[in-house]
Amino acid sequence: MTSDMTARVLRLLSLLQTRREWSGADLAERLAVTVRTVRRDIDRLRELGYPVDSARGHAGGYRLASGTDLPPLLLDDDEAVAITVALRTATGSGLSGVEESALRALAKLEQVLPQRLRGRVTALQSSLAGIVWEDRGPRAEPALLATLAVTCRDHEVVTFDYTARQGTATPRRAEPCHLVDSGGLWYLVAHDTGKDDWRLFRLDRITNLLPTGRRVPARAVPGDDPAAFVAGRLASAPTRYRAVATVHAPEDRVRAGTPGLATRLTPVDEHTCRVDASDDHLPRIARTLAALDADYTLDADPAVLTHLRTTAHRTLNAIPE
Repeated sequence: MTSDMTARVLRLLSLLQTRREWSGADLAERLAVTVRTVRRDIDRLRELGYPVDSARGHAGGYRLASGTDLPPLLLDDDEAVAITVALRTATGSGLSGVEESALRALAKLEQVLPQRLRGRVTALQSSLAGIVWEDRGPRAEPALLATLAVTCRDHEVVTFDYTARQGTATPRRAEPCHLVDSGGLWYLVAHDTGKDDWRLFRLDRITNLLPTGRRVPARAVPGDDPAAFVAGRLASAPTRYRAVATVHAPEDRVRAGTPGLATRLTPVDEHTCRVDASDDHLPRIARTLAALDADYTLDADPAVLTHLRTTAHRTLNAIPE
């Protein structure tokens, strides 16, 4: 299509998306063309996959219908800003199954968002607030998520500074592969070129991210399962406090009642399983153990036992006689 024709067809598509139904005459008047030209442009949209229904008659009527596939949408500036803010918010919503899909959509939109709109998105999002009933810990910046999602998709090498648990920051160069959400925290699975090995990076500890523009062949994550890779690394990571419970219940029953345990749960026999509740945070250990719907014996550090006794006494003292 010529540039004039392309612009007209895009304008036609935009009009069809703003109102449920248009007459051929109204569209022709808006586009400053004949009704016959409108019919030809409607046919072009159909060839591109847009399901446009038409009514019989001299004037004719057209509307954009729902189809089996989702064709590209045209957004005006206000719509693009609103959707971007909504997607950035959804990446931190905590709703199961929503964050990852929102992140994929955000990556696509951020890549084509005009520079003139980025300031509006940032200003609008910074002025919004929501009530948070519990502290879900540090959260990754939506812009960082979106940038990393694009570099994962394009296999583009990135550089960044990474702050370890001890608080020291070091420069890194890596080939990003996957983003995985676990327990409210986002992790980047990447091949660290300096270490020549696979590494797991918490996004809230990444700063000064810079895509290099250099693309490399895709690498397969060990085991071909990014989520399992992250779960395994998290389960084997060192923790400040040790707490291992031997639960007097079958593994499948415990797993069904506490799905968040993942690889921290292992069977002992058909009637018993072991739960590794070790963590850096004592209250989190207490919550993990409190979620177990069965009797258990506990092997834990003295600090863990002291915290559990204090919590138990506080609860008992709160119960009226």
